[in-house]
Amino acid sequence: MNESLVSQRKEKGLTQQEMADEVGVSRQYYNDIENGKRQPSVTIAKKIGEVLEVEWTIFFTN
Repeated sequence: MNESLVSQRKEKGLTQQEMADEVGVSRQYYNDIENGKRQPSVTIAKKIGEVLEVEWTIFFTN
């Protein structure tokens, strides 16, 4: 899932900082999500899903 998150972000032409700004978190927090070190809250997952146009529930499936 993390690799697809990175590729989706890059397809949108967004940096990690731009993505973090869009969803209202720090770049480090967003980096941790991409690297699988942190799981986003439902609210943040929904925001990421909106920006990347992906289903937000991907963060909560195995």
